[in-house]
Amino acid sequence: MSKVTTQPSAREALQRVIFPKEHDPDLLPLYVDADFWGTVPVYEDAGTKAGQRGFIHDATDSAVVRLTERGVVSSIEGERGFSVPQESRVSFGTYFNAFPASYWQKWSTVQSVELSVDTRGTGLVIVYRSNARGVVQRVSSRAVSGEQSTTFDLDLTLFGDGGWYWFDLVAEHEEFALVEANWFAGESTATPTAPSASVAITTFNRGTYCLQLIRDIFANTTVVNNLDAVYVIDQGTEKLSELEGFADVAAASGGKLVVIEQANLGGSGGFSRGMHETVTAGNSDFVLLLDDDIAIEAESILRALKFAQYQAQRTIVGGHMFDMYDRSKLHAFAEGFTGWNFMWGSLSPNRHDFAQSNLRQTKWLHRRIDSEYNGWWMSLIPVSLVKEMGYSLPMFIKWDDAEFALRARDHGVKTVSLPGAAVWHVSWVDKDDTQDWQAFFHARNRLVAALLHSRHAKGGGLGRHNFAIDFKHLLSMQYFAVAARLDAYKSVLDGPEGLHEDIRTRMPRVRQLAAAHPETMPIRDRSTAPRLVLESGISEMKRFSRYAPRGRGLGTWLVKTALSHAFGRSSANDDREPELHLAFEDARWWVVPNFRSVLVSNAEGSAMHWHRRDPRLFRSLLWRSITSYFTLRRRWATLRRDYRQALPTLASAEEWQKTFAAGGQAK
Repeated sequence: MSKVTTQPSAREALQRVIFPKEHDPDLLPLYVDADFWGTVPVYEDAGTKAGQRGFIHDATDSAVVRLTERGVVSSIEGERGFSVPQESRVSFGTYFNAFPASYWQKWSTVQSVELSVDTRGTGLVIVYRSNARGVVQRVSSRAVSGEQSTTFDLDLTLFGDGGWYWFDLVAEHEEFALVEANWFAGESTATPTAPSASVAITTFNRGTYCLQLIRDIFANTTVVNNLDAVYVIDQGTEKLSELEGFADVAAASGGKLVVIEQANLGGSGGFSRGMHETVTAGNSDFVLLLDDDIAIEAESILRALKFAQYQAQRTIVGGHMFDMYDRSKLHAFAEGFTGWNFMWGSLSPNRHDFAQSNLRQTKWLHRRIDSEYNGWWMSLIPVSLVKEMGYSLPMFIKWDDAEFALRARDHGVKTVSLPGAAVWHVSWVDKDDTQDWQAFFHARNRLVAALLHSRHAKGGGLGRHNFAIDFKHLLSMQYFAVAARLDAYKSVLDGPEGLHEDIRTRMPRVRQLAAAHPETMPIRDRSTAPRLVLESGISEMKRFSRYAPRGRGLGTWLVKTALSHAFGRSSANDDREPELHLAFEDARWWVVPNFRSVLVSNAEGSAMHWHRRDPRLFRSLLWRSITSYFTLRRRWATLRRDYRQALPTLASAEEWQKTFAAGGQAK
């Protein structure tokens, strides 16, 4: 049961009800729940448009408004207020404004919360809760009038497996306005002091994104008051400090912005430098890692800090990821690992669109999902943990965030991906980094992480899974990807001693290897593309794509296809005329191998790559993959011992300082 009072709460705010600063209708479903979503242009007084509904931008005052069936308007008033027109209802059971009660019950010392709703006008405030099955229950309601602050005391004991709290506003015979609303800490088994944090951003030639991110952080005074410093580790050739507008942002930071230029050491080198600067300064309780190619809801920083403040034990607090270019889509919610094959993966559905299905309608969002790691697009890490177990491993990119979380788990520190804390990130829906230079880091770092953390003898099914990946690449005539992966196996077999040196030298070597493989060269000008043997190869492609091999037929197909790639004759026209052009989504592992020469579009559609069968290279790479598989299995126990013994040194501040020596000075 809840208790209703009319006195404003004096407790500490855990979460503020907020609205977007940007006038973007794609963002609104994350903040306000309406009956209809859409956009309509404003050419005249909005009140004359009876019969139209939707969120629009008012051309006269740039306010975000909602047009109802009767032609009356509801609007967002600043960052905290919202007006509800007469005889209308608005729900704040949304991603950013509902309260994730189950996560606070599971992970924090808070036992109850107080919802304080400040309103103006006459209307009804209704509080709801849900359970892990998405069943909605009305908790309490209060009729209010005039200017009033209404507080609801809400218990957190009923959310063992999942569930949220939220509230609706109902206007009756006149406009009803939300002035502001807050979720305050109620009873708690601890009274911790407010923590502070430093932000660490790693950037490489993404100055426009990065500068806007910094500008957004420093535009929020409440956020800035909780920050000791914002470290930007600039590893690019296009310097952030030389961009137009940088001087203004630096001046507005009040000295809290620190730009450090260093050699390109990848994400792990950049974030390790941010950890190092934070630890060395000695002012912060947490270091917040942020990618450079993101937009952030600044409130997320406060929510992550408050969540970390009320933890019963140290916790890494991660934020979710929305798609930068499809802003209502939740791209990553909870991440974890498969133990046997030792691979990361999603623990929840991906690409959920809140514009199509809101929080109240989406049952899976009501069940608490406990992450095992969180991407470093947004991750709040206790400084005490960094001091205890060191920085990232020198991995350059890929698996650095996952390995760090696994190492933290071994130190008794969990990772929680907190709903309501999120960024918009350039997603990987139009990327395929398994075929380019990143293939090396995917393979090498996964193996290193498995040697350190896999609980299965000889890595469980990892070896077979790696060989299967190699084999699919070979059949698809992606020879560079296999060559890069073979270099990765060799790097692992060489032992951990050279990893810090490797982080400075590996990238040029991988690019040099790529240059030796023609299929890596993009064809961007379609007028220069080679002529196709089959001008219309759709029917030919469908002949194979309809019948993906499976069951007993899979083995027969693999043997037959492998023999044709290893010993079949190459056509004299293979170097000049591809048989057909495959779209990226059609270039499946069982389709491409049926041709000797094909053009394949890349994931983003900006270029084509020409894949040509090479039996001699196929045989060589296949043999090396087989021998690497058996060598890794034979030496697994020894490698596992060597890497685990080397771990404290690899992640140590002392070793990283040697690597930073090639970097630069703070500006």
